Amino acid sequence: MARKGKFVASIEARVGSTRLPAKVLREIMGRSMLELMIERVKKARRIDEIIVATSVNPKDDVLEQLALRMGVKCYRGSEEDVLSRVLEAVKSVAGDHIIELWGDTPLIDPAIIDDAVRYYQDNDFDCVGTDKGYPWGMSILIFPTAILEEVHGITNDPVDRENVSNYIYEHPQRYTISNLPCPRHLYRPEVRLTVDEGPDFEFVSRIFEALHPNNPYFDTQNILMFLDAHPELLEINKTIKQKKLRV
Repeated sequence: MARKGKFVASIEARVGSTRLPAKVLREIMGRSMLELMIERVKKARRIDEIIVATSVNPKDDVLEQLALRMGVKCYRGSEEDVLSRVLEAVKSVAGDHIIELWGDTPLIDPAIIDDAVRYYQDNDFDCVGTDKGYPWGMSILIFPTAILEEVHGITNDPVDRENVSNYIYEHPQRYTISNLPCPRHLYRPEVRLTVDEGPDFEFVSRIFEALHPNNPYFDTQNILMFLDAHPELLEINKTIKQKKLRV
């Protein structure tokens, strides 16, 4: 039997990122990266509510205004303790299950979100992520709010508090974890579709500018077909190294 309850997508975002300041507000085609991401997340059919989880820092006032303008909720919490911020955000809308998303993944595919939620609903894992075969930037994590509440009471390690699901992944003997299998046609782990640095932003912008005008909800396969036709674009951000960030 499929899991029941309210599924809440929590988008972690703040203005004070270190590698690329205010990246979620950087504009592509006259619209902020976060706005374009929310537009895509809204297309996922298995999400019951979307909430932007940002900080109480006055710099993030603009993110609250953006969320409300886009018709989604916003929660303001600790800038440093992202775990508590996300937990409180989802509890504020009575969410039973957390779909953890990050504001630096504006190309997130709503179809992959739905596939991950379905996989989570149809199984009994404590946590479901996306297989590492997907392009980087299609990452999704899903787990019960009750488990994050448990983790909240267990760990005070700064690494765990800054990286919401880190404790779950670091304790596979305690929590059952699985990943949504990546279909062969989407297996492109070398492609970076997340935004950490300037070249990433340029790369993602080129994709949006090429595909969005004809189809605002282009999917991962559309992206990969475009990149196969324009392989020179992969040179833009190929030297960027992935780093865990507090968002």
